[in-house]
Amino acid sequence: MAIEYASARIVHKPWGSTDLRPWSKIPADKAVGELWFQRANLNAPDPALLLKMLFTKAPLSIQVHPDDAFAQSIGLAHGKSEAWYILSAAPGAKVAIGLKRPVKPAQLRSAIEDGSIAGLIQWRRVVADEVVFVPAGAIHAIGAGLVIAEIQQRSDATFRLFDYGRGRELHVDNAVGAAHTGPAEPQPAEERLSDARTLLISSPHFIVERIVLAPKSNWDLHAERETWLFGVKGDTQIGPVKAIAGEAVFIDEDDAEIKAGADGFTGLLTYLGPKPITDILHNLTDKSANAAVRDLSRPRQPALRPSNRLTEARP
Repeated sequence: MAIEYASARIVHKPWGSTDLRPWSKIPADKAVGELWFQRANLNAPDPALLLKMLFTKAPLSIQVHPDDAFAQSIGLAHGKSEAWYILSAAPGAKVAIGLKRPVKPAQLRSAIEDGSIAGLIQWRRVVADEVVFVPAGAIHAIGAGLVIAEIQQRSDATFRLFDYGRGRELHVDNAVGAAHTGPAEPQPAEERLSDARTLLISSPHFIVERIVLAPKSNWDLHAERETWLFGVKGDTQIGPVKAIAGEAVFIDEDDAEIKAGADGFTGLLTYLGPKPITDILHNLTDKSANAAVRDLSRPRQPALRPSNRLTEARP
């Protein structure tokens, strides 16, 4: 059982930024590409999911991640599917997923070797609050001018196909073996689960929801398995921990009361798949209000004499 404020680990990248505001106050004299959120107790077992923030001042490499079967065939524990939630986007900022047209594996190999893969991937513009699902096997890239919250299987299995001349290794054989050599599947449609919950991604490995809590509202979170809450807007108190935009809380096998701040709270709720948990979030504010209304509508009863009989409290 755990409710923990997640600390952020800095990961330097050549495409990163030295200015992380307003999402983080961490000072950076060297380009920071990623912040990895981790448990307060660094000796605790690693969670199955990894939550990150990405800051891009230049394009990332064109890359692909393996699925579980391919990863295990080369000695890795599992593959890597991921999802991106766009926190902010400069005008014209783009991401790429999938290819413009189907190609054969031999053609993909040639495109990696001669660099023409850069013109083969399918780019599209993105804006804040958009979500992009990147299943294992999808060739993808992230452009400049973006801040992204990324949710992924906990794996660093990444095969680079193109790296803009940065001199880092390309992984031609594994990339060709792991990649789907065609256009990406359509992105999943959002699904409204309740007034406060919108399902963004439902995959075998993780669920991603956007929750929007009214100002000063009270909620009960029932996290029956590993769960992360990431702040997008506003602030909230979750159990003993306060979180604002750009911060994360880790919850595992625990119940916690959530109190939204004066301006409300918008966040990402992500937890292990494969299906959304129906009763993960309960509105305590509405229950209290409804109970008060029901109480006022009842006819008044005559006062009863106090009884000397003791009653046993329910466990």
